[in-house]
Amino acid sequence: MAEKPTIKEVDRSLYDFKKSEKGYDRLEEGLTPEIVREISARKNEPDWMLQLRLKSLEIYNELPVPNWGPSIEGLDMDHISTYVRPNTKQKSDWNSVPEEIKDTFERLGIPQAERSYLAGVGAQYDSELVYHNIQQSVAKEGVVYSGIEEALHGPYAEMIHDHFMKLITPHDHKFAALHGAVWSGGSFVYVPKGVHMSFPLQSYFRLNARGAGQFEHTLIIVEDDADLHFIEGCSAPKYNVANLHAGAVELFVGKNAHLRYSTIENWSKNMYNLNTKRALVDEGGQVEWVSGSFGSHVGYLYPMTILQGEHSSCTFTGVTFAGATQNLDTGCKVVLNAPHTSAHVETKGISKGGGIQTFRSSMVVTPKAEDSDVYVSCANLMLDDESRSDTVPAMDVQAQHVNVGHEASIGRIGDDMMFYLMSRGIPEQEASTMVVNGFANPVSKELPLEYAVEMNNLIKLEMDGSAS
Repeated sequence: MAEKPTIKEVDRSLYDFKKSEKGYDRLEEGLTPEIVREISARKNEPDWMLQLRLKSLEIYNELPVPNWGPSIEGLDMDHISTYVRPNTKQKSDWNSVPEEIKDTFERLGIPQAERSYLAGVGAQYDSELVYHNIQQSVAKEGVVYSGIEEALHGPYAEMIHDHFMKLITPHDHKFAALHGAVWSGGSFVYVPKGVHMSFPLQSYFRLNARGAGQFEHTLIIVEDDADLHFIEGCSAPKYNVANLHAGAVELFVGKNAHLRYSTIENWSKNMYNLNTKRALVDEGGQVEWVSGSFGSHVGYLYPMTILQGEHSSCTFTGVTFAGATQNLDTGCKVVLNAPHTSAHVETKGISKGGGIQTFRSSMVVTPKAEDSDVYVSCANLMLDDESRSDTVPAMDVQAQHVNVGHEASIGRIGDDMMFYLMSRGIPEQEASTMVVNGFANPVSKELPLEYAVEMNNLIKLEMDGSAS
């Protein structure tokens, strides 16, 4: 009988490989008005965008660094390059993408996924999109999926002007302002009224450059009675200097529309992940967040939903894995601002090797949200005596007739469960991984097969050596 594979056989090189930056266009490190103007000029942007960038920079310089979450003192913007352009222009034909970039995404499985089940794919490398494509059958239904910079110069320019950084404003916090000043790349999605997408759209972000930042902007508009599943993936190789991710995601969900937004984040452990995501949901609309957070040295990630219309709803399903050297502060925010709205949150947190995992939630029920429901559940699993898990829930209930519930638990892998698995010939480390996979199952079961497999692989990578 063949011996069972052990966790140590998993190949870490799938994500942690680097490519040369030879021939790339890289702006000097730091953050100045001249750099902001240079980014805007290279993209030939309309004047309103340049003014938004410059105003955002002013706000960034005025706002303090957040002091309530994990320390980000190791992040020095004077040593971060905010713009790195690969030596290529955006392509719609995969064969036209330069070989070294194509090899990166092929190793990550992007072309295979596109051929098998995706309706469209966007691939960003450092600061710019290098590939974007949508199936003709989807485009014929009026669905638009393009680079947001490309859309700024097309027939949807006015729509972008009306929505860009309206949900996430530069005043929200220091790194939203930073994003507004130096954003680059990202996707624009528009799903017309009544169109139901049978297959997902996907965007994948790869930060290859050392000591750089990635600041993509994703804008999605799903009109009334429409349906979309959007998948986001990201990864980066590890360096011995800080890298930064400060993207932004703005989601607009129309009446009786449905949007599922799935993310698997696998940033390297020198990354500061300070991303901002927000959704606005109209009457009868639904937004589903499915989130897996595995990488980065420090993470601040709290997708926010504003339930603006009656009978609108939000579900958030997430798992966070904090290993050695990681301090991941994740969770979500929901504002219920209409009658008969509902929010359901279920998260799993895992920590090992001295990692710190914090679940932070904010549920705001305004006086308008009578007869609404809120339920929040967070379960945490600590795999050793060095690690830490915290839960920081906040409930602000201003309506009279509301059902509100919250539960939290923190535990360890039970000795009886380990004994049971090991008594059946399963090695200790593999048994631990099986338990953790089962713990994270509520998230993986919500993902398409390829992404569920990737998430399980990431858990195996993180679990390497955890049973000692």
